[in-house]
Amino acid sequence: MKIVLQRVNRASVTVDGEITGSINKGYLVLLGVGAGDDKAKIEKAVDKIQKLRIFADENGKTNLSIADVGGELLVVSQFTLYADCRKGNRPSFTDAAPPALAEELYAYFIEYAKDKFARVEHGVFGAMMDVELVNSGPFTVIMEDF
Repeated sequence: MKIVLQRVNRASVTVDGEITGSINKGYLVLLGVGAGDDKAKIEKAVDKIQKLRIFADENGKTNLSIADVGGELLVVSQFTLYADCRKGNRPSFTDAAPPALAEELYAYFIEYAKDKFARVEHGVFGAMMDVELVNSGPFTVIMEDF
């Protein structure tokens, strides 16, 4: 599993001109599911995201979690995080999970996260999506190997 986590002031995802998810202060999660991923790895990733302290406290130090600031979560599937560009000019995605597994684990990520976060919004698996965000900081974290 590969995750690009961005701390945002706001973010939204649109499919066919319709907003399918939007949040204010919180995290935009770009989620890539790998061939070897399972529900246990999803749970570990969500639990880690919940505990991360990357919001500033009153002294400007990154000491606060998403729960401490009442933050929200926007989850967007992104298999292209598994692009392997080492050979040739066309990326290979052989390390990405097959679509059926990826969709199942993406849905599980969202459901598991709903028990951990105040608000969880999401995109549409497999759809062409437009993602808009205002990155706070900017603060972006790459997470993998759960």
